[in-house]
Amino acid sequence: MKTIDELLAEGVAGKRVFVRADLNVPLDGTAITDDGRIRAVLPTVKALAEAGARVVVASHLGRPKGAPDPAFSLGPAAARLGELLGADVAFATDTVGESAQAVVAALTDGQVAVVENLRFNAGETSKDDAERGAFADQLAALADVYVGDGFGAVHRKHASVYDLPARLPHYAGYLIANEVSVLKKLTDEVERPYVVALGGAKVSDKLAVIDQLLGKADRILIGGGMAYTFLKAKGYEVGKSLLQEDQIPAVQEYIERAEKTGVELVLPVDVLAATEFPDLKTKAPAHPTTVAADAIPADQMGLDNGPESCKLYASKLADAATVFWNGPMGVFEHPDYAEGTKAVAQALVESKGFTVVGGGDSAAAVRTLGFDETAFGHISTGGGASLEYLEGKTLPGLAALED
Repeated sequence: MKTIDELLAEGVAGKRVFVRADLNVPLDGTAITDDGRIRAVLPTVKALAEAGARVVVASHLGRPKGAPDPAFSLGPAAARLGELLGADVAFATDTVGESAQAVVAALTDGQVAVVENLRFNAGETSKDDAERGAFADQLAALADVYVGDGFGAVHRKHASVYDLPARLPHYAGYLIANEVSVLKKLTDEVERPYVVALGGAKVSDKLAVIDQLLGKADRILIGGGMAYTFLKAKGYEVGKSLLQEDQIPAVQEYIERAEKTGVELVLPVDVLAATEFPDLKTKAPAHPTTVAADAIPADQMGLDNGPESCKLYASKLADAATVFWNGPMGVFEHPDYAEGTKAVAQALVESKGFTVVGGGDSAAAVRTLGFDETAFGHISTGGGASLEYLEGKTLPGLAALED
């Protein structure tokens, strides 16, 4: 995989460089609520602009249905990129049409432009190779060189991620190069003890990664909504807690495998429970009760780790040489159910080992709960991509950057 440093050494002055970024930021109307993904691509965009490239930044945002939708415009992201760069960033109101062509043609050396949401075009996400390829041809006409730096999208076989690199000289940006080197530390060069903390709502989203980790990790901590399927699989009453009944046989098999292979599987010992899901808009006090994890009342649902579980999880992370954390431990968006997630984040901050926050909701939680991002070894920009890498899958966007 050639990197941006090799491209810069070859010289980029006057060249149109297409940067596939991940500007898929959360929006409240047109206000960006977390600009972490824009900040993550800054080093690549800055280096190219300072070297005299004419930088064309492209990304998806949300899931529009292959046609323009103002709710998913990249306009706010383009404006924020300009603020962070301290320079004017031109914005094309389409992706490959008249506006994009004119904006790119008007770029001078060192200038940056953003084209509109890639997914406003059906060809970007098409399952049909020819349709995707035709859209990639249109994108290729805007550039001389391709730099892949949207790690959050590398697990997608999309035109801008997979097909476009085949049509242009291609390089990995700083973000992707860094993400890959970190993931290698979690797969090929692991320092032990290796502890993994997995949370989030659905156990089905994490089954494949648990399958792989049972052969690699020394200890796996299970929290969040997915913990209740594990507790049910052990025969415990989980009340109205989130439960995937159809996954119980698979979970029972993993519990047995963990015992046989000597992997320590850690589940909550107590939880914060309530009869109703909290109001995340008003954040009205929820008044949860602390109950034993093996005896959740029939009319209640578990919504976060309890105080004993918080202490237990912190102790199980304390001696780790390597930590990977993906998924919150509870409904962290509500202050009454943030302690479980906070306890894991704090344990990572205090850890002397190499700590990785695996993107998605975990990265959002770190920022929402006010932690200093520099206190962690690495915060990934791609939750789904990092999980698929750990599952051992070939990621289309990384394969496309290989020579």
